[in-house]
Amino acid sequence: MSDDSIAIIGGTGDLGYGLALRWATAGRKVFIGSRSAERASKSASEIQAAAGADSQVQGMANVDAIQNAWIVVIAVPFLAQAETLASIKEKLRTGQTVVICTVPLEVAVGGAATRTLGLWAGSASEQAARTLPDTVHVVAAFQNVSAHAVQELSGTVDCDVIVCGDEAEVRARLKPWVEAIPSCRYVDGGKLENARIVESLTAFLIGVNRRMKVPASGIRITGIGSAR
Repeated sequence: MSDDSIAIIGGTGDLGYGLALRWATAGRKVFIGSRSAERASKSASEIQAAAGADSQVQGMANVDAIQNAWIVVIAVPFLAQAETLASIKEKLRTGQTVVICTVPLEVAVGGAATRTLGLWAGSASEQAARTLPDTVHVVAAFQNVSAHAVQELSGTVDCDVIVCGDEAEVRARLKPWVEAIPSCRYVDGGKLENARIVESLTAFLIGVNRRMKVPASGIRITGIGSAR
């Protein structure tokens, strides 16, 4: 396990695949996790073909992927979050950072993608923190990043990435990973409880995409410079 490696659980899905593609292209070591090791390996091969022969990306089962990196990204739909976390939580190592990208969109229960579900925990990220052991750190990030944008290597990702978590030092661990994606800017989002606000913006952006007939609207926060 090294600081330049990352594991992506749900790396065969739209957002996870796109993030893996961007980080592999940036020269980072990427371990794609999936319930199916075969599917993960197939996605890894596709990403390597797009990112270049020298890119370092491997596909494997979820429980194997999380053994290879200090940062573990959870990029699964809300409906799959509880089951996914339950399947890996006993294998997580003390000190690992778990990044929750999940948004509780109403579509998970047959509703609209432009609305979010009300959760007792407050957000999908806070719900994850209640599920996972206290020996790992939980942060929320990448909820507002368009899966379409990160998959298009010919373009930049015009979006700030708001990172929420209860420890400033842990939040800052995501900064180099955010900045490895062209045009993305790291924004310190404060405590994990703020994730409920950030998650709701995703539903708003989906509505913007539909009204404006665009594939990849994003969030930019003004007046804070470039070093936050």
